Amino acid sequence: MGIFSKKAATTTEVFDAPTAAVADISGDYTLDASHTRLGFSARHAMVTTVRGSFTGFEGTAHVDTANPGNSTVSVKIDASTITTGNADRDGHLLSGDFFETTAHPYITFESTAVAFDGETWDVTGDLTIKGVTHSITVPFEATGSAQDPYGNTRVGFEGAASLNRSDWGLTFNAALETGGVLVSEKIKLEFDISAIKTA
Repeated sequence: MGIFSKKAATTTEVFDAPTAAVADISGDYTLDASHTRLGFSARHAMVTTVRGSFTGFEGTAHVDTANPGNSTVSVKIDASTITTGNADRDGHLLSGDFFETTAHPYITFESTAVAFDGETWDVTGDLTIKGVTHSITVPFEATGSAQDPYGNTRVGFEGAASLNRSDWGLTFNAALETGGVLVSEKIKLEFDISAIKTA
């Protein structure tokens, strides 16, 4: 047996059990940017995963549990706040090879449909990157609700989806001598959401 056991590779619950402070999470919410992660990951050189996130964004949501189709989500991201832990790589991502943030400073998402099957919220909407808009669907799972020490009602959601970056004009790449490419075509989006109820 190798150094990694099958058990070690299996995802297990490592956090405290979620809470449910409210029976119905319907209402209007704003994203708490200091406790929310809008992240992404990509394969680099076909051998490892590079992860990053955006630190500057704002967003709102209307949640209607009785009529999920009436729910809405709107997010605006400052593309220049991208961070991957490496200044040179971040600078390259800001350039015309990728996000071209001087000409396209924002990434936006506007929902067009929301569905809920009792467990998963499927949020479909228009994602605009570098002036190009396509529809994507992101499945979300609610991770609980809480009353924080400051009197706020909070709800949490986690979601992930994949996209082909070239569909949005993010086409930079380089071939590897051993085959494959420097940056994967497929990008995984990762969302850890904390939202504060406003009404």
